[in-house]
Amino acid sequence: MNILVLGSGGREHAIVWKLSQSKKITGIFAAPGNAGTSAFGTNLPLDPEDFEAVKKAVLDHKIKMVVVGPEAPLVAGIHDFFLSDSDLKGIPVIGPDKSAARLEGSKDFAKSFLVRHNIPTASYRSFSKSNSDQALTFLKSLRPPYVIKADGLAAGKGVIILDDLEAAFQEVKSMLDGKFGSAGQKVVIEQFLKGVELSVFIITDGHSYKLLPEAKDYKRIGAGDTGLNTGGMGAVSPVPFADKHFMDKVISRIIDPTMKGLSEDEITYKGFIFFGLINVDGDPYVIEYNARLGDPESEAIIPRIKSDLFDLIEGVAEGNLETKEIETDNRFVTSVMIASGGYPGSYEKGKVISGLDNTDECVIFHAGTKLSGEGVITSGGRVLAVSSWGETMQEALDGSYRNARRISFEKMYFRPDIGFDLKKK
Repeated sequence: MNILVLGSGGREHAIVWKLSQSKKITGIFAAPGNAGTSAFGTNLPLDPEDFEAVKKAVLDHKIKMVVVGPEAPLVAGIHDFFLSDSDLKGIPVIGPDKSAARLEGSKDFAKSFLVRHNIPTASYRSFSKSNSDQALTFLKSLRPPYVIKADGLAAGKGVIILDDLEAAFQEVKSMLDGKFGSAGQKVVIEQFLKGVELSVFIITDGHSYKLLPEAKDYKRIGAGDTGLNTGGMGAVSPVPFADKHFMDKVISRIIDPTMKGLSEDEITYKGFIFFGLINVDGDPYVIEYNARLGDPESEAIIPRIKSDLFDLIEGVAEGNLETKEIETDNRFVTSVMIASGGYPGSYEKGKVISGLDNTDECVIFHAGTKLSGEGVITSGGRVLAVSSWGETMQEALDGSYRNARRISFEKMYFRPDIGFDLKKK
């Protein structure tokens, strides 16, 4: 069958790369895709949030299944759009409907869901303009640092952590005054949890689920987790501290109660669930839910899936996921993100990339690239993810960094210490 993957980043390239290995797929389309996805199929120059354009592409190219990479189309209701359209309703969309996507689309909804179903998370309160005067009182009840979150999608920029009480209160007012547009019409303030974060993923058909490999990503631009937040500068999988004992807690305290809670709330969830967790003295707490796979975590976890990814996706579409099997590579995979100089601030595009043919024993996932007459050029802040396997984390890291140094473009940058906090002292 023909399959369409919506999105243009490293996550989508990783999905396309893996799906291309399935014997069940005859044609792969990516919309809009990037220079990397074009090697495995056909890129379609359309906006994933333009549902009418997506419909036309699906019908024109006889596409029989759609996999949604990024969160915005899911929160906007692309799954619902397909179900309500007579020409599209028989075409499965892998990704939750609008109601289920609220787990990511509204932090207030996610927090109330967590509390209602007794799933471990930080204490919190939500505020709008009508009760913003009470925010200062709640902030005073907490110990710094203060965690302030815009309720809606804010392109990964809607979480602010501050040590100063007055600055935190000003940030709340700034969000409510429109700093992040409609995403900040409601603001969540929550207790700061100290620990090490990790990302856990499942795929579900709404009834059963399969656990995918876990990962740890690195959001800060600078070494030692310093500087501004980014979309992610690298990832490691597996996570050394996420042993069977810890993961049993994740399953029993978080994943199973989430599935039970969705059922009790009569929410049918079909697709991937990303659990943003933090390990606090050996116990997992939920920081956030995402309604899709992570990026750059996908570039580390998808290479560890040995079985056919399409087989799992087909299980979601057909509602028989419990009959499917997943086989995981026990080796480490590390991914190092190469970024444009200046990112996550202002940066230049259109830089010619060289050295892509000089790499070995790795896979290069494209994130912000496009084809031009000069070859492959940069088109985003995060440009390439270099993923390598290894029997140890260090062996995988050595491969990722060795190959990253063989690639070059003007003002390129990569963080030099991915995995630094996971290495044995």
